[in-house]
Amino acid sequence: MIVSAIAAVADNGTIGRDSDLPWHLPDDLKYFQRVTRGHHVITGRKNYETIPAKYRPLKDRVNMVVTRNAAYEAPGAVVLGSLEEALEQAAANGEIEAFVIGGGQIYREALQKGLVDRLYLTLVHANVEGDTHFPLLDPTDWTEQSREHHPADERHAHAFSFVVLQRRH
Repeated sequence: MIVSAIAAVADNGTIGRDSDLPWHLPDDLKYFQRVTRGHHVITGRKNYETIPAKYRPLKDRVNMVVTRNAAYEAPGAVVLGSLEEALEQAAANGEIEAFVIGGGQIYREALQKGLVDRLYLTLVHANVEGDTHFPLLDPTDWTEQSREHHPADERHAHAFSFVVLQRRH
């Protein structure tokens, strides 16, 4: 099974502010839906709670919430005690590609433990204030597979690029 992480990251590493996305990029949200639909998505509890209630659990995906709180309830989602447990269950369910979808703490853990094979990054071409950041990557660990640039326009305040990186093994 391929383990992927998907995130939108500003030039200065920001991924969140005040438990929300610090930008409005409709095409990035569509990209996230298209890439993750039909797959297992793994999120930390705090990140899960930032998803607007009307969208929880994310439809057409198996939602897995990682938390140390064994009594935590996320109706419609699977609650697990660790990232490894979530990945084991996804693999046991026959998943081909599972997605770590945030937040900052779970991205950090997945990358530090070397669990991530592929990164789907929306690089937001701006320095954006925020309180949650994506971990720094060692560029020698990754090979760029694709890049698709999108200029700023009336719907997108910032230019951005969809970039897929593959871990070098």
